[in-house]
Amino acid sequence: MTENQHFGSEAVFIQNYVHFQVLVSKYTAFKQLIYSQIKKTLSVCTSESKSLCIKEEKLPLYKGRDEKRILYISGIALWLEKSQNYEAMAMAQAIANDLLASCGDVFQVAIVPPGWIYLELSQPILAAWLQNITDGNLGRAGRSEITANLNINNSHRLFTVQYAHARCCSLLQQAHREELIQLGAVQNQAISSSGTTLWQILFPNPIPWLNSDGKLRCYHLPESQLIGELVQVVDDLHSDVVKSSVNWEKAALNLSQAFENFWSQCRIWGKVKIAARELAQARLGLVMVTQSVLRLLLEEKLGVVAPLEL
Repeated sequence: MTENQHFGSEAVFIQNYVHFQVLVSKYTAFKQLIYSQIKKTLSVCTSESKSLCIKEEKLPLYKGRDEKRILYISGIALWLEKSQNYEAMAMAQAIANDLLASCGDVFQVAIVPPGWIYLELSQPILAAWLQNITDGNLGRAGRSEITANLNINNSHRLFTVQYAHARCCSLLQQAHREELIQLGAVQNQAISSSGTTLWQILFPNPIPWLNSDGKLRCYHLPESQLIGELVQVVDDLHSDVVKSSVNWEKAALNLSQAFENFWSQCRIWGKVKIAARELAQARLGLVMVTQSVLRLLLEEKLGVVAPLEL
């Protein structure tokens, strides 16, 4: 690759990254983003889109269980076949074609008989989503109605979650002291509901999530599993449909376990810090995202303190 080609490809990457940042700042949760794109597509692919009046709770969309990628599965074509007398595979193909034309850089689309639509998120959109949260744009989730009882009855179980949050804070502060990253208060949202300061990573900005090939640096299984848990929790936090049915304690414990697996197997200090500084910074970015999501769960869904240290 010549020098001009290198700068040209870098300019295209930056342009696409800005495009992704606009999307994730508008739709904090990926489910929100996919719902919005499917609704737009339906208005193109169905002549009866206005009469369908499809609402979020009626759009069949599930997050796949593949731990190595972020995959969503939509049954909208099957739903249309049953309720509107469309042929499922033909409708699935029409929807897929429109999604690829409008969002081919956001996700890969595949059709699986008898009419499932598989949407795999691209790695650049994942990087933009992670960056959006490290910038302090996770938002508020709203306090749960059962937080008072959880605070009294389940405090011993929630200690595991509080410990994971404190570990995240300790790692970030250590990295700040060693100048791997620079922490700062989130502007316009600098205090949490418990009175503690909310952080964001000021440097590097953006975090080097992607390598020169546009692939996530954090691709090992424990890293992928942690990202998958983070995506699931944020989807649940920002979905009005599932909020009342989510077991927030279980969600917090699952995220804490994924973080412990990540921390025990993916190093930041020592040789990684010296020989692969950008990888260390990307892993610290995952720590920052985990800390932000755990804090929201602890304070707003579980009604306990999110401690900076234990």
